[in-house]
Amino acid sequence: MGFKDITNNLFNKGENSPGQAKSADLATMESEINEITAKLEHERQSREGIGRFMKHPFKVLTERPENILIVCLPLGILVFVVGFIYMIQNYGMKVLFETTSVDDFAVFAVLICIVPVAVLDLKEQIRVKNLENALPNFFRDLAGMNDSGMTLPTAVHLVAGAEYGTLTPHIKKLDNEMSWGVNFVDALYRFGQGLGTKLADRSVDLIAKASRAGGDVSEVLRAAAKDTFEVVNLQTERANNMLIYVIIVLVSFAVFLFVIAILVSSFLSTMATAGAAAASSGTQAASFMGNIDIFIYKRLFSHAAMLQGLFSGMVAGQMGEGRFVAGLKYSALMLLIAWITFRFFI
Repeated sequence: MGFKDITNNLFNKGENSPGQAKSADLATMESEINEITAKLEHERQSREGIGRFMKHPFKVLTERPENILIVCLPLGILVFVVGFIYMIQNYGMKVLFETTSVDDFAVFAVLICIVPVAVLDLKEQIRVKNLENALPNFFRDLAGMNDSGMTLPTAVHLVAGAEYGTLTPHIKKLDNEMSWGVNFVDALYRFGQGLGTKLADRSVDLIAKASRAGGDVSEVLRAAAKDTFEVVNLQTERANNMLIYVIIVLVSFAVFLFVIAILVSSFLSTMATAGAAAASSGTQAASFMGNIDIFIYKRLFSHAAMLQGLFSGMVAGQMGEGRFVAGLKYSALMLLIAWITFRFFI
């Protein structure tokens, strides 16, 4: 029973009573209407904004990769601030210049922020890729069955029994809705919304508009199948062609680390040793070579390597997949490799 029906029933009570409704009856009906309105408003608020987040926090945080930053960003900042204050309170301001502890907390804070986003984005891209790869076969099979004389509900019902990977549950949901009497266009729009991909939205919109216009649904389904197949092929071809550039970015980072390792272990170490010897002998070279502080150079190089790893990963994601967020997995990996290299090997 909808809100309009409830309102009509309440006012019908007044019409059926003899004479005019008393003020007490009107007040009762008004209070009931206000109560129903308040419940509807409360239900609406629980489906969007803060109310939805409080009701389904995990679902809201994981439905889009960037939503996890609601938790990760404050947590990362908290880890850095707490670590910074702890080190200052226990070791004083000299900890900023004599150790790399503050740098370590900064690295951990960045990893806390980007690793969950990278993991969820990778999971989402795998889901989208599996769905889009299965769409052409689904549309093609549906068109073939429709050509054989089957109605669309019957064709969808038969197709729902086949295996299309991650697309199968969505097809079964489409079949259930059509079996309950939902028309093909409305059920198809809900099908596209459930998939949540740009390619699916475009194909569904094309098929739905052609169906409403009274065209040949089979031909439209074939056109949609061909379109999705070509788009998926283009995306795959682009990824394959750009893979070499992603590899170049990763190799460049590895070469950078190798050069720094050789520079620190051979050149800077030799210069520092020679400077210390010159300082002890009291020669004129001590004024130049004795000022070499290998710790400062190591720390400077570590900052350069970590920053290069972080931003090179984003560049690799933009070049390889057209989204810098897709490169966060490379950023996290290279940042972690740079930190481990300088803390344990250089």
